[in-house]
Amino acid sequence: NLTYVVLSKRKLVQLVQEGHVDGWDDPRMPTLMGARRRGYTPEGFRRFAERVGVSKANQLIDFAVLEDCMREHLNEVAPRRMAVLDPVRLVIENYAEGREEFCDVPNHPQKADWGKRPVPFSRELWIEREDFTATPPKGYFRLYPGNKVRLRYAYVVECTGYDSATDTVRCRVFEDSRSGTAGADAYKVKGNIHWVSAKHAHAAEVRLYDRLFQVPNPGAGERDFRLELNPQSKRVVTARLEPELRAAKALQPVQFERHGYFKPDPALGGFNRTVTLRDSWARS
Repeated sequence: NLTYVVLSKRKLVQLVQEGHVDGWDDPRMPTLMGARRRGYTPEGFRRFAERVGVSKANQLIDFAVLEDCMREHLNEVAPRRMAVLDPVRLVIENYAEGREEFCDVPNHPQKADWGKRPVPFSRELWIEREDFTATPPKGYFRLYPGNKVRLRYAYVVECTGYDSATDTVRCRVFEDSRSGTAGADAYKVKGNIHWVSAKHAHAAEVRLYDRLFQVPNPGAGERDFRLELNPQSKRVVTARLEPELRAAKALQPVQFERHGYFKPDPALGGFNRTVTLRDSWARS
């Protein structure tokens, strides 16, 4: 058995019939249909089988082992793309309105033969809300008034303020700091954040799936396993995605940089999260 999972057919039927999940192909369900929609790969399952081996003893295998096997395989085959899951608008005040340019972004940092793609850059961008704060805690290296960060693959910007009325972060750009140019090395900043151009990005529904249960062995003893469901096992957000993701193929996994691995959902549209980049459950 796996931790954080129930495999009893009776319990799985209960989950479906009582509406705790969205059917047998729900990406949180331990079914082949669910695993396929989640984005789990045959290669990942093979690695998992090789790692845990065969035993006659009844074992409870950590779900993190399965997730790690999926990460290993997806890291090899998934191209990188930029997506902002919790967007806040950023305006570069000294970047001319109407000006646009393209940044060359690698499709995979370890696979030079995969080439690069042009990503549009403009005056108004979307960034992650967690990448800005008006009152930074100690050790916070991202955007706050007076601090500089590098916009990944683009320029260094300095935060000049925040407009709460329009929920907009304001910055100024250093033109000689563009990545890949001679002047870029002169800027030493600790923060590096991703972005998408507000003009060119498109909105899409992204479903953030996590473990279905919040305890390792749901229903152990006389406990009602339904009371141990994870209320955060599915969150739906409207993300802003780079233009390249408009044409994402249904069978093609992608890595959203800094977030995790995702797969397009041919039935619902948008994307389903397969697995995060790191094991957040180990920290909790």
